[in-house]
Amino acid sequence: MIRHLLLLQFKPNADQDRIDAMFGQFVRFKARIDGIESIEYGTNQSPENLNKSYTHSVVVTFSDLSARDHYLVHPDHKALEAVLLDLLADLIVFDLEA
Repeated sequence: MIRHLLLLQFKPNADQDRIDAMFGQFVRFKARIDGIESIEYGTNQSPENLNKSYTHSVVVTFSDLSARDHYLVHPDHKALEAVLLDLLADLIVFDLEA
C-alpha cells in the first residue's frame, strides 16, 4: 500500500469556489482511476503551529506502486495539475509505503 501525501499552500488570492472544485476533482479520481483505495482531504487541525503556512492536505492511498505510477500519468491527474499550479503558492508531495 502506498500513501501519497500532499501538503498545500494556496495563493492569497485563491478563490474558495475554485479550491472546492479542485477537491471535487480529487474525490472523483477514486471512481475513475484503478488502484485508488481511498482519498482524504482537509484543513490543518494541529495546535502545534508547525504547518509553515500549509493549510490543507490530501492523502491518496493506492493499492501498490504500480497503481500510484498509473495515477501519475493518468489524463485526469494531468488535468488536475494544471488547476493546482494556478491555485498553489507551494506544494509538498511525499509518498510512503505502508
